[in-house]
Order: sequence, then C-alpha cells, then structure tokens
Amino acid sequence: MNGVIDFNADIGESFAGYQLGMDSEIVRYITSANIATGFHAGDPDWMARTVALAEEQGVGIGAHPAYPDLSGFGRRDMALSPDEVNNSVKYQVGALTAFTSDHRLQHVKPHGALYNRAARDESIARAIVSAVKFVDPDLVHVVLAGSVWERIAREEGVRVARECYADRAVTPEGTLVPRSQPGAVVHDEAEVIERSRKLATEGRVVAVDGTEIEFAADSICLHGDTAGAVELARAVRSELDDAGVEIRRMSEIV
Repeated sequence: MNGVIDFNADIGESFAGYQLGMDSEIVRYITSANIATGFHAGDPDWMARTVALAEEQGVGIGAHPAYPDLSGFGRRDMALSPDEVNNSVKYQVGALTAFTSDHRLQHVKPHGALYNRAARDESIARAIVSAVKFVDPDLVHVVLAGSVWERIAREEGVRVARECYADRAVTPEGTLVPRSQPGAVVHDEAEVIERSRKLATEGRVVAVDGTEIEFAADSICLHGDTAGAVELARAVRSELDDAGVEIRRMSEIV
C-alpha cells in the first residue's frame, strides 16, 4: 500500500563558533525541522539562522527542547522533577517561537534523554504534554509511536504525530535501543532506506532481535548528525517518492 508521511530531522545543533551538521543541505529533503533550543545545542544566533533557513525552504518548524546538558549533548538522563521539566519545556518552546516570522510553531519534539524518559515515564510525559499544551494548544506533539507518552497525549486531546526512526534500532517492544548499546544507530545506507520504505508503506519495522513488529507512524526522523546525513536524506526521500508515498508536513497529516 502507499502511505502519507512526514519526514523530519534534528537541525540547528551548532553552538557559538562550532557548526554541526549540514543544515542548509538536509533541509531541502525534509518536511519538518526540529530546531535545538539552547539546552543541548544551539544558541540565539543559531536559532535565528536555522528558523530563517527553514522558513525559506517552507519546512514546518518545531522546537527541540532538552535537558540542560550542553556538555553531554542532552543524551544523559537527569533527575529533574516533573515541575522542572514542565518549566524547562515552556522556556525553550517560547524562546524558539520568538524567532519565527508569525510567532507560531508547528510542533514540539523533545531531544535525547528527555525524549527517551518521556517514552517510559508517565510523570515526565505528562509534564511535557502539559507544558506544550499550555504554550499553544494547537501545537503538534511528536511522540514515540506506541509509547505511554502517546497514550497520555491522546488522553489530553492534543494533536499527536507518532514518530519512528530511519536510523535508530528498536527493541521488540518498540522502544529505542539505548545509544550505549551496540547497534543502536543504523549506519548502513541500504538498511536505512529499506527501513524507511517499510515503515512508510507497511507500518512495520525489523527489531534488533530480527523480529518484525508493527510500528504505525506519522513521521520518520533522520538524525542530522548521522554520518552522511545529507546523502541519506536524499536517498530516503527518493525511495519514498518511488514507492508512491506522499510526503507532507506533519501538521497536514494529524
């Protein structure tokens, strides 16, 4: 069957004089951009540049809030309380919103350890959903497909985009394999392309143990800092087009 799906990437993850990723290239192939908001990467100048780039390309703009962990790139779990997470997300979403031409965002997708925590921790998931809903009830909440986080977001009646990953391995339960474990990131281009096609057209993915599981999603993510990300984005987009998949912004899907 053919499908309709959003194609997103994490960008704007540079800081001060250090540039990470090929944002100006990868943005040509995606429909939604998750822009770093200063806590794991990014700063006001890079936020302004990246928002301008996304607007120029007609890409849906989303905030990519994280734990306050610049030195760990937001990939270390932190013992923040739900209230601290709630306030942190409000702060970061509000900051990025200020840089957009219409002072509106399309979506919010937490980064790294905060994302992983929300997928398994009900109290943190509720804190994030509450914060995003408070800032703008019409924002799309990007959540890991099939997680407790998705259930909570739907209970709150917000717009939900179920996400899957082109370049991350998943467990048989449908959760992301921790980056600390071997094989967590898929580097083989052919495998990334095939995973993307299967996810978009069949709603299925091969788990790390070799079993095939159902994994219905509204958006596929490709990490902007993955080696060869631009070439991968181009190849995945081409494969989806060839498979008859309609690629649209998540706000036009959910």
